[in-house]
Amino acid sequence: MEISLPLILLSTVVIMAMPLSFGVKGNQLSYNYYKNSCPNLESLVERELMSVFMTDIRAPSAFLRLMFHDCQVQGCDASILLDTIYATQSSEIASSGNFAIRNRETINDIKSVLEEECPGQVSCADIIVLAAKVSVSLSGGPSIQVPFGRKDSRTSSSKEADAKLPSPTVTVDEFLSIFKSKGMNIQESVAILGAHTLGVGHCLSIVGRLYNQNQQIGNNMNLGYETSLRLACPTVIPMTNLTFVPNDMTPTIFDNQYYRDIMMGRGLLGIDSSISRDPRTAPIVMRFAMDQSYFFENFSSAFVKLSASNVLTNIQGEVRRKCNQLN
Repeated sequence: MEISLPLILLSTVVIMAMPLSFGVKGNQLSYNYYKNSCPNLESLVERELMSVFMTDIRAPSAFLRLMFHDCQVQGCDASILLDTIYATQSSEIASSGNFAIRNRETINDIKSVLEEECPGQVSCADIIVLAAKVSVSLSGGPSIQVPFGRKDSRTSSSKEADAKLPSPTVTVDEFLSIFKSKGMNIQESVAILGAHTLGVGHCLSIVGRLYNQNQQIGNNMNLGYETSLRLACPTVIPMTNLTFVPNDMTPTIFDNQYYRDIMMGRGLLGIDSSISRDPRTAPIVMRFAMDQSYFFENFSSAFVKLSASNVLTNIQGEVRRKCNQLN
């Protein structure tokens, strides 16, 4: 399957979600952070990513997921890119919650290009966020303006990732609490789940809904959709972790189809179905399904808040020369 560039660029909206600088626990991220030290940063990253997107239609969703999983654990600090640091402690990528993370090596490749252009300036943490931002916009979503200045972590723990990455069975209460801790309101929390509009879900994450009687109760799943999922994921234990199904009906386009789908009982994950029924979130789901611009607006502000959560700045971290190892 191929996707043309005009389709990728469909419906792009430019949104400035925050003021010129963004304070984080007394530190500052800035929209002008690389103005002098690496002025061509965004164009260079976009060029490198375009070559990847042309050969891998699932790459945008992979970069978006990479950012979410990085930010969810220690904060947006590129800890997910580190290989094992100590023999006694596995890094984040070894966590079972990161089993389907892809394209870490592409971030390393981009880093190598940037090291030639502006050595020692651009952190791997900023590259992850920029790759996710570009992935959203080039898939038809909003062009989100994000601040930079993150530094890279010197630590990474699979145990911490196991504890902090949400499970496929996360409840509405739990997910609202998670994103409230990132500074998001309820509209932004529902909007950030709209990232599920890109890419695929793995059978490993949904077989509980399909074959566990306790989880089937209250599934609110369209019967025809459930039947198609059972055909795609025919066993309680998937034959391979790589078996997957599309997240929504337009898995390569960043749009509001995710919300339209879950209103029709086509929510892939349990949380997708739950937010269409919970009285706190159902009206927001309905509005996002009817008003794509309103979804884009809330997703953009949520994206900026997530990408600025618990970041390291100034001397708190480092700018790694290679993203998968400490300096």
